[in-house]
Amino acid sequence: MSAPLVSILDDEPAIRAILSDALTEAGFRTMAFARATEFEAALKRATPDVCLVDLSLPDRDGLSLVHRLALEQGAVVIIVSGRAQVQDRVTGLELGADDYIIKPFDPAEVVARVRARLRSPRAAPTRGDTARFAGWTAHFDRYALEDAKGQETPFSHAEGEVLRLFLESPKRLITRAHMQESLGGAAGESFDRAMDVRISRLRTKLREDPKNPRLIKTIYGAGYIFLGDVEWV
Repeated sequence: MSAPLVSILDDEPAIRAILSDALTEAGFRTMAFARATEFEAALKRATPDVCLVDLSLPDRDGLSLVHRLALEQGAVVIIVSGRAQVQDRVTGLELGADDYIIKPFDPAEVVARVRARLRSPRAAPTRGDTARFAGWTAHFDRYALEDAKGQETPFSHAEGEVLRLFLESPKRLITRAHMQESLGGAAGESFDRAMDVRISRLRTKLREDPKNPRLIKTIYGAGYIFLGDVEWV
């Protein structure tokens, strides 16, 4: 089996070199690009396992690119950016990014984050690709939620990780610690915020009442519990 492929999109040559060297030394294959147009052209030839994407690009808004990658590509998306504002981090996560790393960074931390994402349930699913619950069908092979009338709503890879975690353990408490251990990423406020954003987006796509959700319940001070019956097919 070939080593995982990591695509790096950053307009700073020094950043591309640092990331490429660190990831190559850690056993990954890498491709590096300075412009979004070059990066998107390469996606037609090869699908990376992980995409490291800067937000400040000379030819494209990085956030719009993250959103497209999250919905259309099967890759993990990690933002690597100098934008440290909370709103930038929240927006990136809301658009489907799996993780957010702020520059300047330790190359070893980036390698660790990449490895953690590849150890997530998506890399080695324990169930099939389709689950039915409460009138919904989740298609993990094409990242779509289908309602009882056949209408589909896409979800991102990051949202799919959380949904799969719930569907694989229905009617059981999922603690924050268990989520962090299962999904990877750095523990702390950043991870908690990412989970809150993804769960909120999943509730919206499942047409839940935000004040009284019937499927994904918050157990304050403990974690979450998924209350639906689940059938994997």
